[in-house]
Amino acid sequence: MSRPELLLSNQLCFLVHRLDLAIAAKYRPVLAALGLTYGQYLAMLALWEHRELAIGRLCELLRLDTGTVSPLVKRLAAAGLVKRERGTEDERMVVVRLSDKGVALEEKARRVPAALAGCLIADEADYLNIRAKLERMLSRLDPTT
Repeated sequence: MSRPELLLSNQLCFLVHRLDLAIAAKYRPVLAALGLTYGQYLAMLALWEHRELAIGRLCELLRLDTGTVSPLVKRLAAAGLVKRERGTEDERMVVVRLSDKGVALEEKARRVPAALAGCLIADEADYLNIRAKLERMLSRLDPTT
């Protein structure tokens, strides 16, 4: 090919895409044991950290739109992991709170990061280095992060 800039193998975005797929494949069986999808796991991470969040704030944290987050939260509620409640001052606002079952799942989920860390990083210094590089790349693409 006379245009190496167009080779699929030269595209950083394709490497990131492949990395995303590979990470998701590693997460799948670990999260299946918890009854969660990757998206649900991310929402639960935010809820374990904050205990309750308005849907809008959860969307901001996950960097997803309400059309993606609302059905995800509905499935978490159907599984008994969260409770959805209308705001008392503004009924248009939906607040998501952990249920007792959702709180209990947090302890089981503690093993998830370690289960994946061995596939991705060598040690804490490697983790910090990779994280810093990814954050720099992300800030170049999205200065608001």
